[in-house]
Amino acid sequence: MSELIISVSGLRGVVGGELTPEVAMRYALAFSAVLPSGCIVVTRDGRSSGEMLADVIHASLNAVGRETYDAGITATPTTGIIIRQLSAVGGIQITASHNPVEFNGMKLFSAEGRVIPKDAGAAVLQQYKKLQPDWVDTASIGKRQICRSTTTDHQKAIARTINLDAVAAKKFRVLLDANHGAGAVLGAWLFDELECNVTIIGENPTGQFLHTPEPTEENLRGICDIVKNGNFDIAFCQDPDADRVAVIDESGRYIGEELTVAICLEHILKNGSQNDKQAKTKTESPTDGIAAKIPFRRKRGSVVINCATSRVNEDIAKRYGVPLYRSAVGEANVVDLMLEKGAVFGGEGNGGTIDPEVGLVRDSFVGMAQILDKMAESGSRISEIADDLPKYHLVKRKANVELAKVSRILDKVADNFAGLPCDRLDGLRIDHGDAWVLLRGSNTEPIIRIFAEAPDEKQANKLCDEIEKLI
Repeated sequence: MSELIISVSGLRGVVGGELTPEVAMRYALAFSAVLPSGCIVVTRDGRSSGEMLADVIHASLNAVGRETYDAGITATPTTGIIIRQLSAVGGIQITASHNPVEFNGMKLFSAEGRVIPKDAGAAVLQQYKKLQPDWVDTASIGKRQICRSTTTDHQKAIARTINLDAVAAKKFRVLLDANHGAGAVLGAWLFDELECNVTIIGENPTGQFLHTPEPTEENLRGICDIVKNGNFDIAFCQDPDADRVAVIDESGRYIGEELTVAICLEHILKNGSQNDKQAKTKTESPTDGIAAKIPFRRKRGSVVINCATSRVNEDIAKRYGVPLYRSAVGEANVVDLMLEKGAVFGGEGNGGTIDPEVGLVRDSFVGMAQILDKMAESGSRISEIADDLPKYHLVKRKANVELAKVSRILDKVADNFAGLPCDRLDGLRIDHGDAWVLLRGSNTEPIIRIFAEAPDEKQANKLCDEIEKLI
């Protein structure tokens, strides 16, 4: 078990190595043991090992008397909506997110359709360590049912948050890089409804990735070249389970993951109402198309990002007079704080937007729809929208350090910068006025991650250099 990568809300590992059918069985049963009675939804992101793991998980849960729903290949944010749609008590998405093809994993969802928080994850891990399965007799074996309607509710929820007619009128030329992950399962339908002229790369969800799956600039150079030599208004690049998205502009320039949340946030706050009376929500059931034609307007309110996400978002929140709160890194931590603060929007700098009007899950489809809505509303190209944002440079490095030494190193660095505002919410974050630096020890590798952001790239690198000298 020590070789598995176990996080707040799930696990991942190399299939046939750390992640075996027995591990998948035990982890699914540990999750089942902490849930109330009811059905569990099981989905997967398209990796070739996913079907095998799904069979193991369904069989294990059925063997202890659980009813299960099989929703097949599904994006992670869609899983959250299906759970609510079926009134399930939880869900398991089989995914290794952005990890290479030899990996797979299991992400756990609560009945609220969100990844489970820290305390619930700790309870599952405790059960995993001591589990003694309580197998049932023949008469009590649970049933595995097929969920045949998987994307409609998600599609409707997203469409209700944008001006559908305005986007459709633009006939945007969109490149979607699904990279043979789960993203095109909903993405193809969504862009068709938005009347985009869409080209999809890696549409079939085989899990045989065309490039390294994490949507970083280095991994997307080939996609940038396709856009540069093509005729597109924008390109969206998803990770395999489609909870993250990076953006490439019409010239083939990598805008990236870090600005996905910021572009959406600026759009949402700009159009948000400052009082409840002016705000409109589409609560009615649409009867014509996938969304009613009432322009959506939410109340302007607080925002949550994690402590490693760009301060571009902080500047945007100040511009519109709303509070911005920072959580520890991790989707579950962001969602916890969003619920506590009643946030209207949130996310992480890895391209994961979270819109509570749609669901409490990082959602690439939210990001794509809001960005197209922004382009339609403003009449601006995506390059112009990105260039209008506050300018910062974010540098990310890592240093090899024994995990046992991380705490002492953080103390040493904090002492060295005692005259500056520091916080220990998640690692050590040091505020340098218009710049900041964050050190976080990895939970699974003998490394410290160093993030530094400043208005000038040279300054950001200098902040990292200072930290590396102390380490």
